[in-house]
This record gives sequence, structure tokens and C-alpha cells, in this order.
Amino acid sequence: MGARIGIRQEDKNRWERRAPLIPEDVQELRGKYNIEIYLQPSEIRAFPDQDYIRAGARVEEDLSACPVILGIKEFPIEFFELGKAYVFFSHTIKGQPHNMPMLKRILEQGCTLIDYERITDDQGQRLIFFGRHAGLAGMIDSLWALGKRLDWEGIESPFSAVQQALQYKDLEEAEEAVARVGERIAEEGLPESISPLVVGLAGYGHVSQGAQEILDLLPFQEVNPEELPSIAAGSARNLIYKVVFKEEHLVEPRSPQDRFELQDYYDHPERYRSKFEGYLPYLTVLMNCIYWNRQYPRLVTKRYLRQLYGDAQIKSTKCPRLRVIGDISCDIEGAIEPTLRATDPGNPVFVYDPFEERAIDGVAGTGPVVLAVDNLPCELPRESSREFSQALKDFVPPLARADYTVPFKKCDLPPEIKRAVIAYRGELTPDYRYLEKSLL
Repeated sequence: MGARIGIRQEDKNRWERRAPLIPEDVQELRGKYNIEIYLQPSEIRAFPDQDYIRAGARVEEDLSACPVILGIKEFPIEFFELGKAYVFFSHTIKGQPHNMPMLKRILEQGCTLIDYERITDDQGQRLIFFGRHAGLAGMIDSLWALGKRLDWEGIESPFSAVQQALQYKDLEEAEEAVARVGERIAEEGLPESISPLVVGLAGYGHVSQGAQEILDLLPFQEVNPEELPSIAAGSARNLIYKVVFKEEHLVEPRSPQDRFELQDYYDHPERYRSKFEGYLPYLTVLMNCIYWNRQYPRLVTKRYLRQLYGDAQIKSTKCPRLRVIGDISCDIEGAIEPTLRATDPGNPVFVYDPFEERAIDGVAGTGPVVLAVDNLPCELPRESSREFSQALKDFVPPLARADYTVPFKKCDLPPEIKRAVIAYRGELTPDYRYLEKSLL
């Protein structure tokens, strides 16, 4: 009998249709490595149960025969069984309060927790991720939100033709739709009231690259952040402006005598303060694509938005240029402090009221529209699952065959996976003992 791996059905919400392994890769793992795959049935998974059965998987509700279980999003507390190993995006490494009860349960049950987010190479680069597809879906949805917001303002624009990513049958259809919008912009131009239209992307990693893939389907000119004041004075209407912000554009040293040093910023973020809000008045859409933790300065604060919209009222000028914040990273009150809560694909956006500091569902009201869907790749379930499975499948054999009964130091997991073991047999591993204070 071969090693066994279980795959849990996803139940975060009715839009979560992804799978960690696709049928083709299940078939390869079974034939090449003699690994038995057990799969919980699902009526919404992007790949039907019958496809897995034809690939040789066993579709069963009960995964008790599997010592290792794979998933995508967080597992419910009652799911964990004594001594088993679980591999998923746990969203615990920042000590997120809403997931600490789940982590406590994992420890109480003597389980092993392996988090995809921490499977990295020797240079710390992530090896298994959905980042690109989060960027793809996030950009599509942000263009949709822009169209809806402009409709509410009574401004006709080509963006009204964009739908949410989940409304398209696949990524190709979505890209074709965005490209048609680009053709209209090139031929007819944008309304003068929203020109020049500037889209800013904070970050340049996989998430940003995915967002740029969609944005680049529109006629665009890329500019440097320093050029924004001169761009704002122009009147180009047959293209959009794209600007990518790197760390040196986001922060500056607190001391005027110091200069920005990237490694110093990573090592000592307390020595730096945000300067990003100086660019906000020039942006129509802001895409937040950065990794953020509490020690880093925020990109957008509640205080600044209150000032920005308050100044517009005092001066009796039109509302600020900023219409949409696509918060792909979606840290609640994090880099984008006005992200008061996460949303879902069925109700993806809210308006942040900067004076009452509250979220109002939809696109109507004073303040920017905030897109804060925390599982955006689920809107492109087949494409995102295929890419994820391709990256994960080579790690499945060592996950399936590891001996999880020996001490952690002797566990023969490859180093890429061992770096991702947050808990082992009910104890936090050395690299993650900092989470003890969040569990109190």
C-alpha cells in the first residue's frame, strides 16, 4: 500500500472553487510515486469529482485514513484530528487574532501545521503561491469597480463594460474584454473629467506582475513617481498612466541626515516613515500589492484620507481624484488602514467614509471605493489551481512519506518544506515561537 494524501473540500464561501492538486497531477502522483489520493466530494470545485475518479483518486467524505491532508484556505476548528499533518494557508504567521483559536486547536490536538506561504528556497523566495492570479483578478475587479463608481457619479466611461473576474468563463475571455476597453480608450479617449487617469501599483512582485498583465492590455504610458505632478497638469485622454512604486517611493528615513537603504529598511523599519501619501492626490486607482507587517509604515492612513476629503470640502473643489483602492494584500487596517474588513466576491467593495470612519457597501458615497476580497484567486479557479498544482506536486512525495513521529530535527522533510513547519506534533517550531504571545 502506498502513502496516502487527503484533499479537503473548500468551504470558505460558495466562490472558493480552487483545489491544491488538479486531476492530471493526481494521476501522475499515483502512477509515478504510488501515492493514494483521497478527496472529499465537492459540488463547486472547479474540477468535477469524476475527473479525479478517472485520475485514480478515491472520492470519500471521510479522510481519517490519511495522515497528511492538503487544503487551500483555513480549516474549521472541528476538522483537526489527533496527530495529523495539515498543509494549507493558515494565515497565522502574523499572529492574526481571528486565526489564533484555530492554531490553539492544532497545538492541543498534537498536530503538525505546514503553511504554503513559508515554503521557500534558500534565498527566502516563495515557491508555491497564488500571487499572480490574485493580481490578475484584483486588477480586473478594480477596473470593474472603477466603472461602477464612475457610473454612480454620472460619468460615462469604457470601464462600464468590465465585469468581475468571476463573471468570465476563463481568463482568456476576461483579457479579451479588457483589451476591447483598451481599444475604445485609444479610439474615443477618456472623459475629460477623469483625465489624466493614473493607476499606481505599490510593489513589484508576483501580485503586482499579475495586476500589470491586465493593466498592460490597455493603452498605457509608464511613468516614474517623480513625474506625477507634471502628468497631472496634462490632458492626455487616449491612454492611461501606469506608475510602479518601489520601497524608496514608499518611505524615507526619519533622520534628514540619513539616506534610504533597502536592507536597512528591512532590518530597521522603525528608522523610516511613510512618504507615500504625497503621491495619492495624483492617483485614480491604487493597487496595493505589497507584503506588510506591523513594524512597517502604512501606505494610506485614515487620518490622511480625512484630511484629503476635508480639504476638498473646505475649498469647495471637486472630490479627490482617487476613486478606487484595490487592496489585493488585504491586511485588515494594515498597509491600507481604511480596509476595515475583508469582503467576498458576492459583495466585493465598500466605500470608506473618511469622516465617519465606516465602510458602506457598494460604490456610492463620499470616499474611495475599497476592493478587499481576501481570496481573489478563487475568481479564476481553474487557471490558479493549475499553476498552484504544478508548483506543489513535486513536494507531495516527501510530504506523504515523511515520518512525523520522530523529533522535529530528525524529520526528513526537505529544507524548503521544513522552513514552513509552524507547528510540529503540537509544539511551535523554533522559528515560530514568537507566536506564543499571540496565543495568550
